[in-house]
Amino acid sequence: MDKIDEIMSKFISELGYKEAFEMFLKISSGKKLRSKLLLKIAGESEISLKLCAIIELIHLASLLHDDVIDEANIRRGKPSINALFGSKNSVMLGDILYSKAYFELTKFDPSIAVVVSDAVSKLSIGEMMDVKMAENFNENEQEYLKMIYYKTAVLIEATAICGAKLAGKDSEKFGIYGKNLGLAFQIVDDILDITQDEKTLGKPALNDFVEGKTTLPYIYLYKSLDEAGKTKLRSLWAKKLNADEILWLKENFDKTSSVSKAINEAKRLGNEAIEAIKEYKNAELEGIIKSMIDREF
Repeated sequence: MDKIDEIMSKFISELGYKEAFEMFLKISSGKKLRSKLLLKIAGESEISLKLCAIIELIHLASLLHDDVIDEANIRRGKPSINALFGSKNSVMLGDILYSKAYFELTKFDPSIAVVVSDAVSKLSIGEMMDVKMAENFNENEQEYLKMIYYKTAVLIEATAICGAKLAGKDSEKFGIYGKNLGLAFQIVDDILDITQDEKTLGKPALNDFVEGKTTLPYIYLYKSLDEAGKTKLRSLWAKKLNADEILWLKENFDKTSSVSKAINEAKRLGNEAIEAIKEYKNAELEGIIKSMIDREF
């Protein structure tokens, strides 16, 4: 992954603006899950590493904008760029990363460039959808799934498709793998917000609901409740919860098996992803899915 960091730094230093480069160096680079996915599909080469760097710049740009929207002061355990340099600089740095990524993308085959650029458009729409959906209690499962596809899964899907194109593999099958990996990843993340404690999460449990996010387990819960229960659940949405309210939620999650239903949906998506690429017998890609869905929740 050091090679990808070097290429990213080279891209930004080429712009010749010291202040932007210094801000860029303050970004916590993260686990590079998309790069690891691409390299597991296409293998390591000059072209695959450059594409990884482009995709990571796009991902970082989206996180810079995300932190401004959420007014988040911490990113991956470190001060966010907006906390260090202000929201204006964070937005502009995100724009620089997006623009440089697109410039480098123009040097690739159009079949690669069109997949990535389309994904970025959808990613941006996904951000808007997420903000809009947080304005009201959402009970629509399909709207939720479309939002997480755009916001989370679409760039992972694009990464898998591009990896397959570089390697001469079936891009449609790898697209299914990438899309389902992204969807399952987000659903699992939403589940852990409910089932894990603050120490494990690094943030308060049930924080998504407090912030106005009606994730899949809450949608399943809502559908399972009687009218009085539905009214109660709506009354708890987007507010700080006391101990009794938290207990009510957890008891009803258990009674209705709503969390279990969400876990089963994540597992269904994961198994469908493995099935899509089974002919390639890629144990590492299968392992990514299995480690995510075959776990304690």
